[in-house]
Amino acid sequence: MYRTLAALLAAASCVTMAQAQETPSAVSASNVLSLDDAVAAAGGSAPAMDAGRAGIDAAKAGRTVAGLRPNPVAQGQIENIIGTGPYSGVRSSETTVGFMQTLELGGKRSARVAVASAELSRAELQAAIIAADVRLQVTQLYVEAVSAERRLITARDQARIAGDALRAAGVRVQAGRASPLEQQRANVARVNAEANVERQDRLARAARTNLERRIGRAFDGPLDIGLLDRLPAVSASYGPSEPVSPQGTLALAAADADLAIADAGVRLAKANRVPNIDVGPSVRRLEATKDFAAVFTVSIPLQVFNNGRAALAQAGAQRTQAEANRRVTALDIEQAITNAQADADNAATTARATSGPALQAAQEAARIARIGYREGKFSQLDLLDAERTLADTRVAAIDALASYQNARAQLERLTAPAVAPQGGN
Repeated sequence: MYRTLAALLAAASCVTMAQAQETPSAVSASNVLSLDDAVAAAGGSAPAMDAGRAGIDAAKAGRTVAGLRPNPVAQGQIENIIGTGPYSGVRSSETTVGFMQTLELGGKRSARVAVASAELSRAELQAAIIAADVRLQVTQLYVEAVSAERRLITARDQARIAGDALRAAGVRVQAGRASPLEQQRANVARVNAEANVERQDRLARAARTNLERRIGRAFDGPLDIGLLDRLPAVSASYGPSEPVSPQGTLALAAADADLAIADAGVRLAKANRVPNIDVGPSVRRLEATKDFAAVFTVSIPLQVFNNGRAALAQAGAQRTQAEANRRVTALDIEQAITNAQADADNAATTARATSGPALQAAQEAARIARIGYREGKFSQLDLLDAERTLADTRVAAIDALASYQNARAQLERLTAPAVAPQGGN
């Protein structure tokens, strides 16, 4: 009788475990909040995205300002008044009214527009970088929320297994085949398992709350918990992956944009060395004869103290600095991509092992330990050790799968392609 009861309990336990280990993919996809949905929602509510768009607007306005010509200056002048002799009063006054216009020489206006256009391109790239960062942040929060829910499922299943073990220990004690100490040990394992369920439930709620805060809205539907199980196909070759060139990535494009701004700054500094000319017509009225005469004024600044050479040297040094920073950025990106590739490949290998052969072996060992314990072939310590190994392996599998998804997201962020900036066009 006891052998039959033990076999039935073992079979039910195995079926329930198999159901718990399966990815809950039967949930209707219509109400599942996918990762892409979360990223899209976060993009519409992230303050960083607002800052990026505001930066583009500011750069566009700056380019408009850079293309404006200097304003004309209205001027008026009264001469030969409040003097002595015939110049007392205003009888001999000469009144001149006109305006002055600065003529920019040396291509200053086009050079300013070039600098502003380069800054606009940099602002557009910065907005793309912000969008990529937001996607990475949301992906990490989403993976954490999914992992927390998977850990909660595992904890509940382990609590159910602990309850089954407690009932099996009670059967053995009542039959006189085991000491009451075994029932107490099983009860302690059940209490600890239920406490772990409470902890994992709290962590799952916190992870979901953090995700809701990031995407800017609450949601009650399920997450795509099958996301963790999407691993890359097993490659037939071993060793490191083919290196990815940093060319065309967002990070390197930002360094290129900084170099373009520095180049435009050098051009502007050269243009500023050419002095401007102020010209303007005026009309003069001679009070003594009531006559009018035209006056044409031309003024050219003398570059005695500031001839623009220091500003040009400064712009050249900044350009050299930007070029050096670009080379440093390229090296850093290559190193970061190489490390990210290795991390993603290692995480995928670990995830395959822990969620595949290792997990299957732990499940089989626990299944055999349960049947053997109920039939009196194994001790309770053997059962507890097998159950603890299974619980640790299941959690390790979830952690490994989450680590791969995070490593893949980091690699995608580093290799995100840069779209050619529109420059406001």
